[in-house]
Amino acid sequence: MRPVDRLVAAYLIFTTILILLRWEFSSPESFLLLGMHVLVGLLIYLFTKTGEQDNYSTGRVLREQRELSSTFDRDTVIQGWDAAVFGGQISFDWIRNSPSVFWSGVLHLAYLLYYPIVLAGPALLLLRREAVRARNVLFATILAFVVCYVVFALYPVAGPNYSFEQPTGPVREVWSARLVYGILGTGSSFGTAFPSSHVAAAVAANVLLWREWRALALIILAPTILLVVGTVYCQMHYGIDATTGFAIGAAAGWVGLSVARRQEVARI
Repeated sequence: MRPVDRLVAAYLIFTTILILLRWEFSSPESFLLLGMHVLVGLLIYLFTKTGEQDNYSTGRVLREQRELSSTFDRDTVIQGWDAAVFGGQISFDWIRNSPSVFWSGVLHLAYLLYYPIVLAGPALLLLRREAVRARNVLFATILAFVVCYVVFALYPVAGPNYSFEQPTGPVREVWSARLVYGILGTGSSFGTAFPSSHVAAAVAANVLLWREWRALALIILAPTILLVVGTVYCQMHYGIDATTGFAIGAAAGWVGLSVARRQEVARI
């Protein structure tokens, strides 16, 4: 069992003990939570046992099971769309035809900034005791996520990080690139390339923050633009992934704005 598996198992044991200590026989939620913990624990056990017998990690087992499906056939379709729209495989060609250690470092860093871009708005708004505004930003962001995840479930696409050879040379060795690939190597989600949820969620958060806290929106605008570009330049997403993710994020932001306005009117 790997350290990460032991850590998750320890967390499950801890939270299961809490559930049992606070058990309420009259509450269906108690049975549901306990059942969920048991199932997750069983999954960890099965995958780690598989890893011990076949010298495979949990992430690799999951990845290879999914590779048995037609995921890469769908990649071929998306690659065809990229060729039609961009005149070639932009996610493969861009970093190789225009190699830049500086821009590789900046854009890989922007890819990592996805987490603070998405989380900063709601977290800081809550610290300012503006829960309604935080919820508005969260609604649009989660809506973008949900739309992307529905597409992932119905049409899983591996993405250029798995279907193409990874870049080599100085652009790959810059510290931020090594960090990105190190994180992805620990168990990145496979089959979740189209559309780019990174782009969709970041754009949706920006749209709502432009209404709820414009100063913060202006601060994260540049990192968001770099993120959109970086997902393609750094070969994490196809060009179509990024453009479709942008459209979903903009649409989710528009819906979020509409909901926020209606709720504001209702409170008056």
